Amino acid sequence: MGTAGTDWLRALRVYLGTIAVTDLVWESAHLPLYTIWRSGTLREQLFAVIHCTAGDVLIALSCLTAALLSVGHRDWPLQAYGPVAIVTTMLGLGYTIFSEWLNIVVRQSWAYSELMPVVPVIHTGLSPLLQWLVVPLAAFWLARRTARHPPAVLVSVER
Repeated sequence: MGTAGTDWLRALRVYLGTIAVTDLVWESAHLPLYTIWRSGTLREQLFAVIHCTAGDVLIALSCLTAALLSVGHRDWPLQAYGPVAIVTTMLGLGYTIFSEWLNIVVRQSWAYSELMPVVPVIHTGLSPLLQWLVVPLAAFWLARRTARHPPAVLVSVER
């Protein structure tokens, strides 16, 4: 069993790895909900998916760092798991609402297709909101599970 000092690092790796893989799948799957699906070339679509996934990882890391600094514990994720997960998720959702507004309304750098369900009042697409709710919570669950149940260590015998 690892020490608390290794648990947080393992948890961080699992969290970011889960974010990266799951967001890559999510970004690819919800591409038809944006106009680039019909108007963009394959190269533009691939760039958008890779660019957005990389941005998602950076946003997730920034939100987690802010949460760890504000409500974290040195033995995270075994301690202060809930507060860190809640603050991180709320920051991610807040950033998403701001970013979607900035890029759709102000900059007009992307647009929703008619397939995107939009949440009234905040006028943000449902898919990006669900993404920043589902993906981080799944990543947190896996990170905590990994910290509680570290992988078996292989013992090598020297001859």
